[in-house]
Amino acid sequence: MNKNLSILLVFLFAIFSAYSQQVKIAKLKYSGGGDWYANKTALPNLINFCEKELNLPLSNKDYVVEVGSKEIYQYPYIYMTGHGNVVFSDDEAQNLRNYLISGGFLHIDDNYGLDQFIRLEMKKVFPASDFVEIPYDHPIYHQKFKFKDGLPKIHEHDGKPAQGLGIIYEGRVVCFYSYESDLGNGWEDQSIHKDPEAVRLKALKMGANIISFAFTQD
Repeated sequence: MNKNLSILLVFLFAIFSAYSQQVKIAKLKYSGGGDWYANKTALPNLINFCEKELNLPLSNKDYVVEVGSKEIYQYPYIYMTGHGNVVFSDDEAQNLRNYLISGGFLHIDDNYGLDQFIRLEMKKVFPASDFVEIPYDHPIYHQKFKFKDGLPKIHEHDGKPAQGLGIIYEGRVVCFYSYESDLGNGWEDQSIHKDPEAVRLKALKMGANIISFAFTQD
């Protein structure tokens, strides 16, 4: 059997199994010293929000998957965050590429300081592709919740405008990169960053849109 076809079949089986029970999403563990484990309450809060607002059967277990692991195919959506250095080995980059072109989805969420590293590492994954800005009329901003001005700004940091960037492979968004927004901080418990409830709600709604889009795009 063709290797790519075999990978795709494994991935589709994982998605089918997940939807027949609960969909599992995971945080990506990577090397290089960056704090991949940041925002510990973010994903659990987003999962709870999506279960209520989107009626998605998401598992609320806090899953972690390594870049180079074959277990990555168990998760149709992978979340990546951190402040610092990121390093993908050649094998890890190839594994992540195979996952993404086989139907997987990666959401990279810059937690301030990730940008200079992740751009270099994603070039290992897709050498012929660059991040492109996702236009405001794109479906990712118009799922259940409408963001007519694109990605919301959650934390100020350098004061730059928030940008929703993507890597597109054969017409499909395989990676969405929320830059200068810090959605994950907005998903965390209110007691951690003390964001106003309206700001947290914007972050959660945008996160729900990303997950909804990842599971439904053509």
